[in-house]
Amino acid sequence: MDYQFSFPVISEYFVVLLRGLVTTIEFTVVCLILGVFLSFIICLLRISRFRLLRLVSTIYVEFFRCTPVLVQLFWIFFCLPIIINVELGNTVSAIIALTLFMGAIGSETFRSAIQGIPKDQLDTGAALGLSSFQKIRYIIFPQSIRISIPTLLSNCVSLFKESALVSTVGMSDLMYVGQNVSNTTARPVEILTTVALLYFAVAFPLTRLVSLLERRLADRIGG
Repeated sequence: MDYQFSFPVISEYFVVLLRGLVTTIEFTVVCLILGVFLSFIICLLRISRFRLLRLVSTIYVEFFRCTPVLVQLFWIFFCLPIIINVELGNTVSAIIALTLFMGAIGSETFRSAIQGIPKDQLDTGAALGLSSFQKIRYIIFPQSIRISIPTLLSNCVSLFKESALVSTVGMSDLMYVGQNVSNTTARPVEILTTVALLYFAVAFPLTRLVSLLERRLADRIGG
């Protein structure tokens, strides 16, 4: 079959695809913000002196790191409403699923960063009479965020790519819009190629930024 590539189809639906991309970015940002705070909390639980808290948080992290995100999303969308007898909807279900995923992978980032904070700074905080909450607020959290920025951005790229899965529960993100336009126009090559390029246009600069920040952080530590 001699397939003729049609640029007019791309130009006709490009604005529609951009709207889907905006939805994807907005959704990713919401899950990223919620996930960062959740991952920091989970990290604190994993380094807690209470064994039960460490055990529960470890099980959570390992479960969400070792199971497919699609399975997690489907379970929250189809099973959780049956258990709690509350209709969540696709948007809420998708936010919960990807926030929990981000919380799991981000907690390991924070745990590594906290282990890199010099112990004498924590000892100084104790000498100044800071409470545990004050040490977390003024010493641990700011420094762990700074150290974790490159890896958190890398996690953000992963989250952005995994967000394509929310199309399976009917969220009108870029992938969902692209599939619908592809089916409507019967031009999957043009539309899905454009979808892939739009994902690439967002993810590639972020990966370059991650590499740049990692080099600068390494130079600063080395200096």
